[in-house]
Amino acid sequence: MTVDVVNAENKKVGTVAVSDDVFGGRVKTDLIHESVVRANAAERRGTHATKTRGLVSGSGKKPWRQKGTGRARVGEVRNPLWRKGGTVFGPQPRSYDYQLPKKVEKGALRAALSAKIQGGSLIVVDALAAPAVKTKAAVGMLKAIGVTGKALLVDVRPDENLALSVRNVPGVALLPSNRITARDVAATRTVVMTQAALARLEAALA
Repeated sequence: MTVDVVNAENKKVGTVAVSDDVFGGRVKTDLIHESVVRANAAERRGTHATKTRGLVSGSGKKPWRQKGTGRARVGEVRNPLWRKGGTVFGPQPRSYDYQLPKKVEKGALRAALSAKIQGGSLIVVDALAAPAVKTKAAVGMLKAIGVTGKALLVDVRPDENLALSVRNVPGVALLPSNRITARDVAATRTVVMTQAALARLEAALA
């Protein structure tokens, strides 16, 4: 499988061959789903909390004696059966983060990139750089290479000027090749990647 390489003016400057063993197989959407769910769970704040009978305000005194009144026995006004009492087994602050096997995360990223390549949504460029920090120029460059909507820009070492230029562009993210995840790829319409970053990812995912 070969992919065209273009420059900042969307002119073809060459081609790059990608391995069919890495990016040409069946897209395993189940792996992508597992990786996205794990990434979303890791970002949950988990600050929810409910008050148990030990935290609810109120007296701990027994309202009436155990026997002889004809009423149901009760130990305190904070018991969960009463209105404004404590909550039983309510949510408490905790972390929702968990780990997946490295092979699953690796396979999910491979599947996500394969889907973009097979769907024609991956653009390979010779370089991703900006001569100066200017958002308008960065947006013009993205439009020139055919990027619309949400986009993920990937380079081995992101250019600092370009990173500062696109940080205020809605839906556009610039990440190094060793930091992208399956969720980053799946959540974007177009992936713009340098030839060096594609070679680095192909070697890592082989």
